[in-house]
Amino acid sequence: MRLLVVGGGSAGHVLPARPVMQHYLDQGDEVIFVGTRSGLEESLVEDLQVSFHGISAGKLRRYLSWQNLIDTMRVALGVVESIILLARVRPNVVFSKGGFVSFPVVLAAWLWRVPVVAHESDFSPGLANRLVRPFVKTFCVSFKETEVAGHSRVVHSGTPIRSEILKGDAEAGRKLLGVDEAKPLLVITGGSLGADALNTIVRASLDVLLEEYYVVHVVGKGKSTSLDKLGYLQFEYVGEGWGDILAAADRVISRAGANALFELFALRKLCLLVPLSQVASRGDQLENAVFAAQEGLAVVIEEDALDAESLAESLEVLVNKESEIRARLQAFVLPDAAATIVSEIDALGA
Repeated sequence: MRLLVVGGGSAGHVLPARPVMQHYLDQGDEVIFVGTRSGLEESLVEDLQVSFHGISAGKLRRYLSWQNLIDTMRVALGVVESIILLARVRPNVVFSKGGFVSFPVVLAAWLWRVPVVAHESDFSPGLANRLVRPFVKTFCVSFKETEVAGHSRVVHSGTPIRSEILKGDAEAGRKLLGVDEAKPLLVITGGSLGADALNTIVRASLDVLLEEYYVVHVVGKGKSTSLDKLGYLQFEYVGEGWGDILAAADRVISRAGANALFELFALRKLCLLVPLSQVASRGDQLENAVFAAQEGLAVVIEEDALDAESLAESLEVLVNKESEIRARLQAFVLPDAAATIVSEIDALGA
């Protein structure tokens, strides 16, 4: 099997593909990864034995902008580059994890008659996945309620979760952070790119939060400050050791990206979700958060309503609902996403 994997634009379009790639690497197959030339995707797969190729990619916008003209040219160049790349490497199957870099590669795969398996993490398909839909043989979705129009085969797979997340050790996490068990551990993360609004409110709330918790705050690249308080640990990004830190967390405040959501569900973590607003996104995190709230799996507060006071109140609600939420988390069934996706890839690559 020669598998070509494409995805990028954010860590969420790369990290869930790692378990799938690792499966094929473990059995001696060749894996090729295609991402943007930004360096983000390459850094996220550099520890794997994959062949990385960067292509031109333009952001796919849902609104009018003069930048669309430039990015259309970048997309066209990316298509040409993808056609040439696929002609050279001749993959058996393409696995598309989404993001704007996926469109040129999936289109090229269709032109070369290479079957494509795509995966959608969020509750509703993003623009890139809607655009590639006509060229995809099988669509794997994280939420069984997700609707994918068209004639593709749709499979409820869930989202692949990295083994290092599932194998996290709470004791190792507290040791890594240098904190004891005198207080519960509150982990706050705004995703791989950080969250300015969330960071601001958390910092304004620290005096109150530190009375109750040790606070681990993942702020995003370039967003750390000189703020120094006893019991407050600030990181721009956590790679190695993140599974241990999550294992040690007693409560988590997080954005509502699907990948983070499924990791927290898998670990049965009590979480307060602060989804990106519709102004800052297409509304996918709001949909993911609504699902989590309706299923009783998390407490949700919208960013527009978030301030120091409401943050403290929402954490109190989370604590008060702990027994109820833990019961719902224990009952929530997560499919073996990586195995399901691998099965679909194998079926097309046979």
